[in-house]
Amino acid sequence: MAFRGPKVWLWRWRRNPLKRRADMVEAWVVLGVWALTVLVGMLAGWMTAGAVERGLARERVEWRPLMARLTERAPGKAVTNGAAGGDQVWAKVGWTGPDGSTHNGQVRVGPGSASGTPVMIWTDRQGRLVTKPATAAQAGLRASLVGGLAGVGAATLPFVGGRVLLGRMERRRVEQWDTDWARFDALWGRPTG
Repeated sequence: MAFRGPKVWLWRWRRNPLKRRADMVEAWVVLGVWALTVLVGMLAGWMTAGAVERGLARERVEWRPLMARLTERAPGKAVTNGAAGGDQVWAKVGWTGPDGSTHNGQVRVGPGSASGTPVMIWTDRQGRLVTKPATAAQAGLRASLVGGLAGVGAATLPFVGGRVLLGRMERRRVEQWDTDWARFDALWGRPTG
């Protein structure tokens, strides 16, 4: 195992007679790419999380609970006392919207529920059937998760672009080395090809 010596931080910015211009350009590109990656990721995540949070808050304000009634008997066998009541089936319900119009839809209810059974549903401003809105805690968690995913997704663009740019710089540096070695080989009298 070869001894490499102590690791030197920020070596590309130190004074060094062997430091090439390409080393400085690469150092600045790496710094810029990382800064841009973090900035884009943070901004995209923050903006997306805020939009999701506002949308879910608007749903909590606009969506209202409403009592609907089953329009027909729910399929399945009615659950007796003591039996497991976790299973639910789809059944048709009817309700009156805020503007007085009648609506119909399907919701999940206990199997065998009788026609006319009251069922709590959630509707939007137009009286359309919606799901129960997320609580503030649920909204915060959803906004964080969606914002995090959006931030990571957006941050990949500058990161990948930087990796492509650094790869091209590396290929150019290797080509320059080949050119320089060919020149020295010619000086030393060795064949170059």
